[in-house]
This record gives sequence, structure tokens and C-alpha cells, in this order.
Amino acid sequence: MSGLRSTGQFTADPDGMHPDHRLVLEMLDDAPMSRTHYVVWMLATGGTLLDGVSVFMLGLAIPLLTVDLALTSIEVGLLGGALVSGAIVGASIGGRLGDSYGRRTVFIVDMVVVFAAALVGSLGRTPLVLIVAQAAVGVGVGMDFPVGSSYVAECMPHRRRTRMMVATIAAQAVGMVTAAVIAVALLHFAGSTHAWRLLFVAQAVIAAGFAISRLGLPESPRWLMSRGENRNALEQLARLVPVDRSQVADVGARLGAAQFRVSRLSTHERRSGLAVLFHRRYLRRTLLVTVPWFFMDIATYGVGLFTAVILGAMHLGGHSGSLSQIEDLAAGTGAIDIFLVVGFAVGAWAVGRFGRIPMQIVGFAGMVIGLLVLATSTLGGGGDTVLVFAGFTVFNLSMNAGPNSTTYILPAELFPTHVRATAAGFAASTAKVGATLGVFLVPLIKSRLGITALLVMVAVVAAAGLATTIAFRVEGAGLTLEEHQSPELVR
Repeated sequence: MSGLRSTGQFTADPDGMHPDHRLVLEMLDDAPMSRTHYVVWMLATGGTLLDGVSVFMLGLAIPLLTVDLALTSIEVGLLGGALVSGAIVGASIGGRLGDSYGRRTVFIVDMVVVFAAALVGSLGRTPLVLIVAQAAVGVGVGMDFPVGSSYVAECMPHRRRTRMMVATIAAQAVGMVTAAVIAVALLHFAGSTHAWRLLFVAQAVIAAGFAISRLGLPESPRWLMSRGENRNALEQLARLVPVDRSQVADVGARLGAAQFRVSRLSTHERRSGLAVLFHRRYLRRTLLVTVPWFFMDIATYGVGLFTAVILGAMHLGGHSGSLSQIEDLAAGTGAIDIFLVVGFAVGAWAVGRFGRIPMQIVGFAGMVIGLLVLATSTLGGGGDTVLVFAGFTVFNLSMNAGPNSTTYILPAELFPTHVRATAAGFAASTAKVGATLGVFLVPLIKSRLGITALLVMVAVVAAAGLATTIAFRVEGAGLTLEEHQSPELVR
């Protein structure tokens, strides 16, 4: 590297960085964490929070729908698969739109999509309508993922970036626990298997709240600078951090329409979109942010979406198919999901302390152990309550303290601003392919091979995530977003 960020001498781009762009970056990165930052962050968590809400609500609705609409195992698989397969499309679209039209625009559009789709789903009377509605919910949630991670990475102060990004994906677990509380109340209030409609209405209300609140979000100054919209970037900067207005005006005048492009590629190698991701200088990074996340989501969504179903298969709860059993499973699943939040709390400290790659490795190893404990608990035909909760606890803690945090962070850090959301979207959409496989295959494997074989197979998948993390690892903990583009980094 050619210097230190603290002295203002760092230049990652081989063609140099405009000194005023560097000044803006320092104001963003060195700013104290303020109430404005926390408000902006909270609004940026909408997609991950609704992802948790959507997964929990659908997972709980499935037993109710199975009774109310007499769903077959194929229809159950399609319904679960619709949510995450929609996210494949959404993540791809959202990433490209976020890089082309801005983070804030996509933030609002995707919440409108989730609101409309959840509302339609609540009114559905056939499996087809429900499947289409859940696919649309997935599109909206998927659109938000790459934009949310990019926005938080670009707007939070450097010293707090890791913690706030882990907190962003942690909203997924908060969404699950929140959904559990809402679901228990709604199930008790409704008193019938038709309560699944209220679960989807609650989802729509949350999405509407985020859509309205996000109208006041500032745009990412880094994204605006990458477009050459420097005056607007400085106006948005002033909404995030305390600045000298006269200084900002002078900086804007000097920058004019100069584009901010810090990249590992030289001028004659400059590319855009997906072409950057598969350039030889970024290919290893692309493999790191996609392959382990693909394997993790098979396990995460396969187990997470069907936690209530798995608990039911272990004979935990009341009479199979009864409303009282569904209420018991909602409470039990919510209690288990609390450890998702605890795992993220550990990750918020540990990822910054030990680094992304070490925590991803440790986390995958813990997931394998937790799944094998769960498999052991099923031997003998019943679920040993202590082993069941121990297995779920280890699985959830390890997943969220490790790969569920780090796979969300890495794409937003390892790629330049002008393709950051595209890279995050490509990684997320690849991961959702794994999620789709997980949610479609889990009920089929359970019905044909049994719960023990299912859990062992998912453990093998988590082990594959561990192996590919080691194979494609890239170091760079503690660097700013621009320092990650230095060609001297260990790869």
C-alpha cells in the first residue's frame, strides 16, 4: 500500500484517487457513530428482518395450510421453494438495480413488492395463488439483501462497520423471534386453522411500515460519487455526519462530475457488472462469497423453515395436526430461535475480533456438530428433549456467530462500489439456489428416508461449506472498503 488512511495518503487505485474524494471518504469513515447512523441502519434492516419474518410465518403456516387446504408433500415443497426461489430472482434484480438506480430507490420498491405479495397471499384460496404470492414475497426480500448490505457498508463509520453489518443480518433472527411472538398471539386470538391468513397480513403490515419510513432515507454518498454525482453525494453526506457546509460546497465545486472508481483493475482492464466478478483479479473472491454461502443456505433454510416440522417429527408437542400442537410448536420454535439472536450477538463481537474467515470456519464446524447432535437425538424413534434443544442451540449459535454473519459481510467488502450491490446480489442469488434446494428437498427426504438421515445429510452439506471456505479464503480484516481493492492484498 502506498500509505496510511489516517494520514490521507492511501491510494488503492493504480490511477490515483482524487484528493477530495479521499476527503469525503475520511469524513464518512472517521465520523462518530450518531443517532442518525442508528436510525439509518434500523431502516436498512427491513429486508433481513422481513426475511426472518417470512421464513417463520411460512414455516408455521405450512402445518395449518396442510390441514386447511389439504396440501400434498409436493405442494408443501413448492410452497417453501417459492419463497426462496423468488429470492434468487430478487437478489439478481436488486443488485443490478441498486448499482444502476441507487440504494434508496430499491429500498422502497422492494418493500412495496413484499407488502402487495403478502396481502395477496393472505387472501389466497388455492395452493397456486399461495405459491405465486410467496414467490413474489421472495422477490421483494431478495431485492433488499444486496442493497441493504451495500448501503450499510458504505454509510457506517469504519470502526463500527463490522458490528453494524452483523447487526443488519441479525435482524433476520430478530424477525423470527418477533414473528413467533406475533404468531402465538394471532393463533390464540383466531382459534382456528384459518389463522395462517393473519400471519401473512402481519407480514404485509411490517413491509408497509418500512416502505413508508424509508422515504426519508439519504442515498449512499459512495454510490453517488461512483456516478459522478458529487454535489448530491455531499448533500447526502451532510445528512449523515456533521460537516462544514461551506467546505462541502467548495469540495463539490472542485469535484464537478469526476467519477469515483477505486478498483483492483487498471484503466485498460475496467469492466462493469458481472464481468468484474469473473475477471481473474476477482474470481477467487467471487468463489469465496458464493460457494460457502450456497452450502450454508441449504442448511439454514432447510432447517430454519422446517424447524416446526422437524420438532413435530420428533414428537414434540400435542396431538399431530391439532391447533394446540401448532401453538406449542410456535412457542418451541420461537424459544429455539432466541439462540439465533444470541449467535449474532456473539458474532458482532467475534467477527471483528477474530476476523471473517476464522469465524466462518469455526461456525461451519459448529453447525456440523449441532446437526450431528440432533441426528443422535432421533435414534430410537423419539426426540430426546435435552439433545434436541442442545443440537438446535449449537447449530443456531454457530451459524449466526459465523457463516450467517460473514457470508453477508464479505460480498459488500471485497468488491468496488460501482459493482458492490451486483456482487452482493450475485452471491445472495447463488445462495438462494441452495436455499431453494434445501426447502424443496427437506420434506421429501424426511418423508422417504426419515429425520435422522435428513439431519446427517445436512451436516455433510455444512462440512462442504467449511471445506470451500478454507479453499477460497481471502484475508483482509480491518481494512476500509477502498483498502480492500489494494493489489498487494494476500489472495
